[in-house]
Amino acid sequence: MSQDFTGRVAIITGGSDGIGRATARLLAERGASVVICARRPEKLEEARAEIAKVGKVEAVQLDVSDDAAFTKVIEDVAARHGRLDMLVNNAMSVHYAPIGKLTLDHWRKDFAVNADAVFVGTKAAMKVMMAAGRGSIVNISSSCGIRAAPYMASYSASKAALIQFTAVAAMEAARSGVRVNAIVPGQVQTPSTEDFASKAPDTAAKTADAIPMGRGGEPDELAEAIIFMLSDAASYITGTALPVDGGKAAQLYLPS
Repeated sequence: MSQDFTGRVAIITGGSDGIGRATARLLAERGASVVICARRPEKLEEARAEIAKVGKVEAVQLDVSDDAAFTKVIEDVAARHGRLDMLVNNAMSVHYAPIGKLTLDHWRKDFAVNADAVFVGTKAAMKVMMAAGRGSIVNISSSCGIRAAPYMASYSASKAALIQFTAVAAMEAARSGVRVNAIVPGQVQTPSTEDFASKAPDTAAKTADAIPMGRGGEPDELAEAIIFMLSDAASYITGTALPVDGGKAAQLYLPS
């Protein structure tokens, strides 16, 4: 099936950088009208200008942890365009700390962005999409949501919650023509992972070496998987969590 998204409308949170920006660019190249959302206005404008060279794009400054603002963005985009076909919940928050030093504020912040906002966005998008009888939602989880990651308790727990929520949303929306899936990235070369690598180069190198393919992923590689899940080529796939991690998830099933 074709990956021509001409005439379709997509919202991508965390769209100013990394995986979100790569996904927005590819969707715009393939004909979609894309709305990217992020907190930082300077990065948002930089991404908008880049994507505008290849397709239709709008930029909306948004903190997804503001429930009312996030809901309003979805409702406004659907009203202005007369439709909403795709939502990618990609915004993320992560705190690195052992549990003994992890604060409740850190825990709540990671859940607010990684789980609560996914609920808010999915709920608002499902209302529009189910009424139209069509739509696809992709939630971006993490390999930390299926494998324990020391010093990342709040991030790991919130990303695991996202996977279960995705499955429930898919079950509820399935007969309305709306699909809900999750992508489970492993280590990806984004500004966030580059920042971590600069702080802990030995750990980052060991992490990459432990991946069966021997390297981290590129944002475009994740974007292609996301776009597949959004497209009609995945018309019979819903409720799944697809690892895109160079084979790391397979190690769950190998003897130690």
